[in-house]
Amino acid sequence: GASDGHDVWRWDIDGWLGNDVHRLVLKSEGDRSASGDVEGEAEAQLLYARPISPYWDLQLGLRQDVLFGPGTDRERTFAVLALEGLAPQWIELETSLFVSDDGDSSLRLEAVHDLYVTQRIVAQTRVELDAAFSNATRFGVRSGLSELELGLRLRYELRRELAPYVGINWTRKLGGTADVAGDSDEKTDDLAILAGIRLW
Repeated sequence: GASDGHDVWRWDIDGWLGNDVHRLVLKSEGDRSASGDVEGEAEAQLLYARPISPYWDLQLGLRQDVLFGPGTDRERTFAVLALEGLAPQWIELETSLFVSDDGDSSLRLEAVHDLYVTQRIVAQTRVELDAAFSNATRFGVRSGLSELELGLRLRYELRRELAPYVGINWTRKLGGTADVAGDSDEKTDDLAILAGIRLW
């Protein structure tokens, strides 16, 4: 993808092993610079998922974050409690509570909706909102609403399991987290053009 004029590699992985009752779920997302100094961020989650109703799963597990680049890399580990399922209007919802090994906690709400333009062309909208219940100074996070992400992807399903896509993604830091970024001369918002392949 291209992020504010800079080429970056981005990934977004969500897969599972198991059956309809017991599942091991792997989620990972992040980015890294494609040229110049190697820097970026990565997040990985390993979760056990079990249905609690026909449309909702309860998930328990761990999350690992890494910020890397010039200087010292920063890492932290979280316990995860999540609820994922299908809301009315076919909106995929995921609500996750994170508690880190430093004792700070946060909440994430993600909503995804697919709209079939034709039998093969799908427009997908994505909204993600993060909120922190405590300060995590080493990671530039202050308590309160911390980040908003909006995305739109247009994919063409060659098969249901194989679909190239293009899209746009906008991220903005909020509240005290935006103030910390501004004080450090970091960007408070980012606009990225995406291209990739969805496999599942």
